[in-house]
Amino acid sequence: MPANHAKTHRATARFRIDKFAAPTPAVDEFVAQMKHLQTTLQAQPGCTHAAVLTDLGGPGRFNVLTWVEWQDQASVDAAAAVMQKQFASSGFDPKAFMQRLGVDGDLGVYAAV
Repeated sequence: MPANHAKTHRATARFRIDKFAAPTPAVDEFVAQMKHLQTTLQAQPGCTHAAVLTDLGGPGRFNVLTWVEWQDQASVDAAAAVMQKQFASSGFDPKAFMQRLGVDGDLGVYAAV
């Protein structure tokens, strides 16, 4: 990536980072659903990278992390609208899904500093 493009990208890029505390019996089902959602997000315009990560150990309470890098805030907003429509048409309720599995989340959109 040329230096000027890298600086512009860093200034406008947005990172959706969601951390989850999933009970051990729920991890496999939860991770499978997160991978499915990440596949949809990766197909959206402006998505430059997406991943689902699991904790290998340590003192933290979060054991699953999802990470999506977007070109800019407009890409985040457009993808959010697409996901809401997809959830409505498929009948998937993310909050109910997390409650059923006993998953607690900390969700946020971040910018590079």
